[in-house]
Amino acid sequence: MQYCTKCVYPAAAAAPLTFDENGVCSGCRVHGQKQEVDWAERAVMLRELLDQYRGKGKTYDCLVPVSGGKDSYFQTDTMIEHKMKPLLVTYHGNNYLPVGQHNLDQMRQVFDADQLVFSPSVKMLVKLNRLAFKMMGDMNWHNHAGIFTYPVRIAVEHKVPLIIWGEHGYTDLAGMYSMYDFIEMTAKFRLEHAQRGYDWHDMITDDSREKVGLSRRPKRNEMVEAEGLIAEDMLWCRYPTDEELDAVGVRGIYLGNYVNWDANEHTKAMIAKHGWKAANVPFDRTYRLMSNLDDMHENGIHDYLKYIKFGYGRCTDHACKDIRSGLITRDEAIELVRKYDPVKPSDLKRWLAYVNMSEAEFDAIADTFRSPRVWRKNAVGQWEKDNLWDGKPAA
Repeated sequence: MQYCTKCVYPAAAAAPLTFDENGVCSGCRVHGQKQEVDWAERAVMLRELLDQYRGKGKTYDCLVPVSGGKDSYFQTDTMIEHKMKPLLVTYHGNNYLPVGQHNLDQMRQVFDADQLVFSPSVKMLVKLNRLAFKMMGDMNWHNHAGIFTYPVRIAVEHKVPLIIWGEHGYTDLAGMYSMYDFIEMTAKFRLEHAQRGYDWHDMITDDSREKVGLSRRPKRNEMVEAEGLIAEDMLWCRYPTDEELDAVGVRGIYLGNYVNWDANEHTKAMIAKHGWKAANVPFDRTYRLMSNLDDMHENGIHDYLKYIKFGYGRCTDHACKDIRSGLITRDEAIELVRKYDPVKPSDLKRWLAYVNMSEAEFDAIADTFRSPRVWRKNAVGQWEKDNLWDGKPAA
């Protein structure tokens, strides 16, 4: 397995990487472009862009998808600083940490802004947790789908053309695009990356597919049929048509193209300015305390599944960002990854009870998603892989 010589990303990363002749990954190279960008010029570009949407007699000047996290606060704060009237829109997946719920609840008051919070049926969410885990090894598929679908639906319904997203994750982590591409949010990104290539109609029974004019599957999917979800259960997950988007002129910009994005600095600013709160209990699988407070499983069992599939986890993500920002050395990052990435998290027990599954069943299903690029079985049938720190097989 090849690892970046500057950060600690493996070649088998979930966000596809390339390496230069020195073994430096595309994520590090694109991060280096931030040092070249004229951020004063980008600030002017942002101001001129927002001027096109401010106070045009519409209901709101922009829409900000928010989870209550530090990025949500920074996005909203930036819009308020630019005298924009935002509509805050939240997809609530039912697994908020208490501190995350606190941060979300106070947004409306802190920013004096209107806020819509959508909470799907819990029974439906349990079924989707179970189904998506079995189908793709990602029990949090519903969260990715909700975050990148529901706000866009609301933008169409309320005729708000401008959506303000934070950073483009795949560019920030892996350098999928450069800092000069000015990538915007698209339906292609939603489906192929955020939703792993699956959409709402992949989650419903054949009978329900037929009723809404879709063909039955060539081969019966027993997992889907067992959960019994129908089209009406997935109304929230239907992305607007091209015609609906064009009628409103919906576009989604990434603030990270216009602001020198630094989550650590933004967190400090939001704590000082708005009383935002980080986690007060350490996570099992990462050392950062300010990320993914909107779902107790994102840093836990969801991330453990990434480790099972690709051999690395959230600690690697966070360490790579902090290496690039100059906060830790690569050697320090390696020790953090060694400590956190392999841990089977304690929130697994909560999720197993949530979906009525045994740990043995969970392990058996999870093992089917292990990448052969990363994992192999040793002579006694145990899974092992090559580790960054010693290049030797380790469980």
